Amino acid sequence: MDYQIDKDGFWLDGARIISSPNCDPRPSVTDIELLVIHAISLPPKEYGTGFIDAFFTNTLDSNAHPYFLEIQDLRVSSHLLISRDGKVTQYVPFHMRAWHAGESSFRGRSFCNDYSIGIELEGCDEEKFCDAQYLTLAKVTKLICQRWQKIKKDCIVGHSDIAPDRKTDPGPFFDTDYYFSLFKL
Repeated sequence: MDYQIDKDGFWLDGARIISSPNCDPRPSVTDIELLVIHAISLPPKEYGTGFIDAFFTNTLDSNAHPYFLEIQDLRVSSHLLISRDGKVTQYVPFHMRAWHAGESSFRGRSFCNDYSIGIELEGCDEEKFCDAQYLTLAKVTKLICQRWQKIKKDCIVGHSDIAPDRKTDPGPFFDTDYYFSLFKL
């Protein structure tokens, strides 16, 4: 798929769009300076279920799986999701603050949602990600870094890097070296 960021810097052209209510305006003087990579599967270790869309839009049926009772009151989102086959869904426009990082800190600066873009990979900490995901993630990362030039290689982190006491994603099976080998910044 040939993705492009639209002229306003809001949307990823070519992505499937599903609007999440779990976002709000970024602080007015905030530049986008960080890219955070996450992993999610719903239920855990199950893929292609459609439950991620429901979770990010607050329409998840808490009775559909026992795990959903634990997360039913959470209100979260991310800017993008890359499915196992490499397709992209966008839930929040880039100029808005998605609720993906939670309590977090990068280089002593808290509230990472204020100044970051969040990308979820459909997956989990305990399994390898797919080549199609890495290829799409690399393409999208390059576009994001070209548009928001403050994001350099050292400003691309995992959720576990900014919330180490709470989060472990994308986990040890995320091949950072391979990912970075797919593009140059």
